[in-house]
Amino acid sequence: MKNTHQVYLISDSTGETLDRIFMALKAQFSNFNYELNQFSFTRTENQISTILKDAKNKDSPIILYTVVNSKLAKFLSEEANKKQIPCFGVLGDLILNFSKILNQKATHQPSGQHVLDEDYYKRIEAIQFTMNHDDGNLVKDIKKSDIILLGVSRTSKTPTSIYLANKGFKISNIPLVNENSIPETLKEDPNLTCIVGLSTEAERLADIRKNRMNSLKESQNKSYTDLSKIKKEVEDAKNTFKKYKWPIIDVTRKSVEETAASIIKIYEIYKNNG
Repeated sequence: MKNTHQVYLISDSTGETLDRIFMALKAQFSNFNYELNQFSFTRTENQISTILKDAKNKDSPIILYTVVNSKLAKFLSEEANKKQIPCFGVLGDLILNFSKILNQKATHQPSGQHVLDEDYYKRIEAIQFTMNHDDGNLVKDIKKSDIILLGVSRTSKTPTSIYLANKGFKISNIPLVNENSIPETLKEDPNLTCIVGLSTEAERLADIRKNRMNSLKESQNKSYTDLSKIKKEVEDAKNTFKKYKWPIIDVTRKSVEETAASIIKIYEIYKNNG
């Protein structure tokens, strides 16, 4: 059975740069099974300690980080080393080498590439909104979402939501157990906002769920990984999406980046037709 790595992306800013670097990195490895744990705006030792405590309790953790404050980056690296967690800073050496070549000190300012304009604050607001509306939370104000993602468990709803939030979209994601798990607001008005259904091949989903259960060292919920039940679950979800005329994206062989690009296209069509 292939090992599933818990990949921790730790950034002192929005995490968009680190996310892109990781996408490019993982594309180089065809048999890389992983689950993303993303942490944006990490700027204190207490935040880092909490993240490392969580990582230590997971199987096969790997940490990638973009922390430009040299003191904080050193703390992260040393503490991860103490816990024997592989930890890699993706900008540290690059900034140092550029500093030498240009013969000038770096500002070590988090998110230095961002201008503090309206778009920047919109992105911050979107990230906060998306984190608060993850996994079916706060459905009472779901109409404020730019995009709503629905899908059965383990169809990349959360990582896709976070990726889109880093681009300024307010995202709500809702786990689809059955039609009753859809908020009444959406049933009453299926065109309330841009709504997208995420689907995947049942066999692939079964493998992902089994890896997930193994990483959690759980074996009780056999129906969660039963292929025949998963097939019905996936088919029921597709029928629900079709009933409400919500577009469907098959995420089976798509990266989060590719899925997000497809969602943005659907959103643009929705806005143009609205």
